[in-house]
Amino acid sequence: MEAGIKYLVLAGSSSAFLLFGIALVYADLGTMDFARIAHLLAIRQDPNLTLLLPGVAMIITGIGFKLALVPFHMWTQDVYQGAPAPVTAFVATVSKGGMFALLLRYFNQSGANRFTSVLLVSMFAGNLLALYQNNVKRILAYSSIGHMGYLLVAFEVGGLMGADAVVFYLVAYFVMTLCAFAVVTVLSEQHRDADQLEDYRGLFWRRPILALVFTAMLLSLAGIPLTAGFLGKFYIVAAGAAVGAWALLLILVVTSVIGLFYYLRIVVVLYQQLAGSDRNHQPVPRRAPAATLALAALTVVLVWLGVYPALWIKVIQTAISTLL
Repeated sequence: MEAGIKYLVLAGSSSAFLLFGIALVYADLGTMDFARIAHLLAIRQDPNLTLLLPGVAMIITGIGFKLALVPFHMWTQDVYQGAPAPVTAFVATVSKGGMFALLLRYFNQSGANRFTSVLLVSMFAGNLLALYQNNVKRILAYSSIGHMGYLLVAFEVGGLMGADAVVFYLVAYFVMTLCAFAVVTVLSEQHRDADQLEDYRGLFWRRPILALVFTAMLLSLAGIPLTAGFLGKFYIVAAGAAVGAWALLLILVVTSVIGLFYYLRIVVVLYQQLAGSDRNHQPVPRRAPAATLALAALTVVLVWLGVYPALWIKVIQTAISTLL
């Protein structure tokens, strides 16, 4: 109930910020066409930004809430924990993906992407706060805040290379997040999600394949080589290095090292030996055919993205050329 009310109130507030910001931009420029905005800003002689700057700031505030970027992130961990795992997976992927698609078009065509620099603190805040969590869903919540910060690095770079890096990382993030919450769903009982670290203790000795899938996903989220997460970060670093954004790349590397700790913490729990008395208290994964098929498909895509990304990159470049 708390998670539902918090999400309802903050979602409504973020929409209000977004719409009021759109109204201010329209009042100043008389259009909301992305390319037209860029043209008007380029030829504008009047230095008065009384309406435009607050409008852009309010748009970014609304977007920040929807993407759970710092300092608009406080709903994330409670909503992730309170919602059922499949619903959490939807909130963590589909809604954020749609918003980033909007960002790519709006800020690249209107030239306003430099206003988002303040939100890059998400990389530090998300990873540092995740260190103190013992709930897997809350760990993934704070992890998602950090990953949104990584995406903003490529977003700040701009251009086609930055857009390619954003979309590739989004695809990898979707696969990793969906796979993570699929494992949580499979382990969950009818009246309770398996979201405590204790629920995963010794999983390898009970369901080795499920533990190996979860391990691969966690290592990918951490950015270990030969995984989709590593290639996603590699493309972001390449895009940043191409324009000399060394400060942003340094933050990305440092925060990725911080994130490695809490991911490996879960991995260690997966492979711990269980005493005989403890085994009776561990949840037994459900064997639903649909869940098994979904996990298998996500695992194949995860490995494919990490080992042979060429096909996906071609598809992404084609999509970007039409999106922008």
